[in-house]
Amino acid sequence: MDALDLARWQFGITTVYHFFFVPITIGLSLLVAIMQTQWMRTRNPQWLRLTKFFGKLFTINFALGLVTGIVQEFQFGMNWSDYSRFVGDIFGAPLAIEALLAFFLESTFLGLWIFGWGRIPEKLHASFMWLVHVGTVLSAYFILAANSFMQNPVGYWINPDTGRAELTDFLAVMTNPVQLVTFPHVVAAAYMTGAAFVLAFALWHLWRRQTPGGDLPMYRKAARLGAWALLIAGVAVVGTGDVQGKIMTEVQPMKMAAAEGLYEDVPEGEGAPFSIITVGTLDGTEEVWAVTVPKLLSYLATGSLEGAVEGIDHIQERYEQTYAGSELTEVEDYRPLIPVTYWSFRLMMGLGFAGMAVGAAVLWRLRGRDGEEDRLTSRWWGWAGALVLFMPLLANSFGWIFTEMGRQPWLVMGLMTTQTGVSPGTTTGEVLTSMVVFTLLYGALAVVEVALILRYGRAGAEEVPEDASYDPQDRSDDDAYVFSY
Repeated sequence: MDALDLARWQFGITTVYHFFFVPITIGLSLLVAIMQTQWMRTRNPQWLRLTKFFGKLFTINFALGLVTGIVQEFQFGMNWSDYSRFVGDIFGAPLAIEALLAFFLESTFLGLWIFGWGRIPEKLHASFMWLVHVGTVLSAYFILAANSFMQNPVGYWINPDTGRAELTDFLAVMTNPVQLVTFPHVVAAAYMTGAAFVLAFALWHLWRRQTPGGDLPMYRKAARLGAWALLIAGVAVVGTGDVQGKIMTEVQPMKMAAAEGLYEDVPEGEGAPFSIITVGTLDGTEEVWAVTVPKLLSYLATGSLEGAVEGIDHIQERYEQTYAGSELTEVEDYRPLIPVTYWSFRLMMGLGFAGMAVGAAVLWRLRGRDGEEDRLTSRWWGWAGALVLFMPLLANSFGWIFTEMGRQPWLVMGLMTTQTGVSPGTTTGEVLTSMVVFTLLYGALAVVEVALILRYGRAGAEEVPEDASYDPQDRSDDDAYVFSY
């Protein structure tokens, strides 16, 4: 492999790894804020225990996500300097605002939330976690605005003197049509992941049967909250994903065709089918056997069961004519890796629906009063708790793999191909060395993350006084700092 291939692998590895933490941070911050609000509303100490329990797990995840995210910015300069030089004036603007505004908002108020127990009036203290959540959502918005420019460049012009893309309309970048549908879709998927996190630990503690009897109603509350949030967010993901598919077809028709492996055009009135699973050649050119849903692809792409869908071969011919003659846009093959786009698209949807199914099953089994006999004692519920976390989490990852791999060979759609954005002076050995170092570092951080999550997750929610309040006299001055350090 040359420097380009290694640079792509390195960015893919570090980005996907970092994105394991992001949706948990966004979703869990909302649920912790809801738990603390519920405690303030009901004064039920169970909600306070759950707030502190999941607040600890949130803090661990936030810290590890922060560390892994720092590497992303360095890679633009190290491995993608030509890309940074060409569109840095545009791409860098939302990222700079994200760092200066959103990240400092969430990190500052998270610190106040951690160290403010018993020292700040309870309503003000509870508002800090809500502000942390607002910060995570704002971070997502600005980062997605930068990414949406790569999918559908708007608000720019090419300076003929410098040959660089320059920002002309910041509002257009912030309200990119791709951005307006991608943002709610990603945030809803993050809520699914945070909900699955809460549900997973609640189910695990219910299944253990080692939980003291008085704690079972508390974990049932957490399980219900996680299950309801998982279902509601899942419905939002389906709705926003449907809209996103139609916008994607308008601005990136090759990506939609590649999601199905559709090589031939399907004319208006015929309706293109969508295959649930296909057995055939790896690139999808020949089909041996498939399970299909008639006309579903046409609906996903156009909103009509009879809508026309352009095939890969036709789009390839059109792109060859459109982008010929420019060293930044001309390549031999404008098709992405069809097996990657085909299966990542289905794994994204399949794992998301599987998570929703677990949430619905939990709500069905938990119907009734908290005082009834526990209904989640079977070993299968233990496995469900272990697996439900990874369903939305991996669905998020496969969604991003589809989004980024489906855009190939473009780095910026219609403006710059990936091969022209790599740093010209970076050698294969340099990229390989940094990739090995980052991979080993991230592997070590993964061990730390899992160890801390399991340690504090297994311990469960700590006891609190029945009349728990924010009175500083209820605790020593050192207690608030023990976990943080």
